[in-house]
Amino acid sequence: MPSFKIDLSTAVVFVATAPEPKMVNKKTGERAVDRETNASLSTVGLLVSDEGEGNLYQVTVPETGLPEGLVPGMPVRVVGLKARDWENTFNGEKRHGISFRAVALTGV
Repeated sequence: MPSFKIDLSTAVVFVATAPEPKMVNKKTGERAVDRETNASLSTVGLLVSDEGEGNLYQVTVPETGLPEGLVPGMPVRVVGLKARDWENTFNGEKRHGISFRAVALTGV
């Protein structure tokens, strides 16, 4: 499925939740990795405020793109944010949504 670039040039972005390892299988402890670089992936909650509206997004970022010491409330810049729609069937039930992926986060 295609992905779409998201322009955050006019937005203010804050860390809402600290990075957590993204898991492929929580029961086995298998960690999700980037298919191209083999870097471990993490999920970070980001509060994006733009044009008087604020939204919370869960964004997947490779660990190589996360600076040390990210804590809730910290302002950050998001590098290479893209959105991709997804759909799957789990236990006979169709599910769909939008996933967000960034190349890196940097301190402001």
